[in-house]
Amino acid sequence: MSPTVSPTQLKVLEDSLLNTSGKVPLHERFRSLFTLKSLKNEDSIRIISKGFQDSSALLKHELAYCLGQIKDPAALPVLESVLRNPSEDPMVRHEAAEAMGAISITESIPVLKEYLSDPDRSVRETCEIAIARIEWDKTAEGANTEEAMKDENYTQLYTSIDPAPATSGLLAGAPKPDDISQLKIDELRAQLLDTNRPLFERYRAMFALRNIGSPAAVDALAAGFSDDSALFKHEIAFVFGQLLSPHSVPSLIEVLQNVSESEMVRHEAAEALGGIATPEVLPHLKEWVARDDAPVVVRESCQVALDMWEYETSGEFQYANGLELSTTMPISVA
Repeated sequence: MSPTVSPTQLKVLEDSLLNTSGKVPLHERFRSLFTLKSLKNEDSIRIISKGFQDSSALLKHELAYCLGQIKDPAALPVLESVLRNPSEDPMVRHEAAEAMGAISITESIPVLKEYLSDPDRSVRETCEIAIARIEWDKTAEGANTEEAMKDENYTQLYTSIDPAPATSGLLAGAPKPDDISQLKIDELRAQLLDTNRPLFERYRAMFALRNIGSPAAVDALAAGFSDDSALFKHEIAFVFGQLLSPHSVPSLIEVLQNVSESEMVRHEAAEALGGIATPEVLPHLKEWVARDDAPVVVRESCQVALDMWEYETSGEFQYANGLELSTTMPISVA
């Protein structure tokens, strides 16, 4: 059930997210954003949508992601406007397209098709995947999966709406013994790294490996960091942030430290490291917050990641505690 809040509480969250005082640290704005995301209502969509006037590409990219995860068609107009804005940062535009795929309305397909030849590779690749995601949702497998999710006994390993579903057999529930064998992992690794396959199929292998989650599966995923697609590599880093496996830390640190790597990939690696929160992570995050030559999106991601690191090591009950940061008013659950 989604929490319910009073108009006064909503105003607290809005002022925090939009930084109306000019004094709200970025990591607190992120916490307010994820609190709003958990509300999943028209008010949260309205407030989140206002944030696209901000100057931070990192924040706007996260706004788009959250709108997609709310999965309400009411967010489509603002997401479409972001995608159509050629002056917007490609990282934000790509996330808007991905969010449109997550909301999964057939009417979005013609809009997404317009950008299959976009000048920015990450935007056109995201549109390709988003179209395939919407089309898959309308297949028999997609419809059966959606129906199964309504069952109270349905076990979903991750609650996120992913850009692509895991390969068949690894869509939900604990993987069966045959699905986690080295043979299966090698098969998925080959599919993940096969650049002759559509990106959607490669993503399906990626999320299947995530659902397996073993050290061998992490190694298979890490092999994808050799790809030439920034979008593809950034999604691997995101998956590592979901897995929270210490086994992925060396590869993520290598990505973060690689100054020739895309900022989009490095930012996602930083946030994954903040979530994993092992001791060796901390110096690297602090380094890129302090370095004068750090790209803005990398520095900001490390700021947020440091807050995540502190949360993971603090014993706090939940990360999305935007109201607790500014007020002691309780949130009731409907």
